[in-house]
Amino acid sequence: MPKGYWVSVYRSINDPEKLAAYNKLAGPAVRAGGGRVLARDGLVVAHDAGIAERTILIEFDSFEQAVAARESEAYQEALVALDDAVERDFRIIEGLD
Repeated sequence: MPKGYWVSVYRSINDPEKLAAYNKLAGPAVRAGGGRVLARDGLVVAHDAGIAERTILIEFDSFEQAVAARESEAYQEALVALDDAVERDFRIIEGLD
C-alpha cells in the first residue's frame, strides 16, 4: 500500500504567535493520526517559482491515513488556531508503491 505525505510550503508567515499556537496543537494531532515528520525548517533550495520559506514533509502509512489525519477533530482545532496567520501551499500526496 502506498504511503501518504503531507507537503506544506509556507509562502509567508504573518502572525508568529498564531503559528506557535497551531504548532502546539498540530504536532500531537499529527502524531495521533500516525504521522511522522521527515523534514521541517531545514535548508531549502528553491528553483523556478519556488519559495524557500518554511517547508514541512510528513509521512503516513497510507494515503487514506494522511487524509483522515487532516480531517480529524484534533487537527481541525489546530487549523482554527492558525486562522489567517500564514499563507501556505498544503497538499496530501500518494507515494509510489
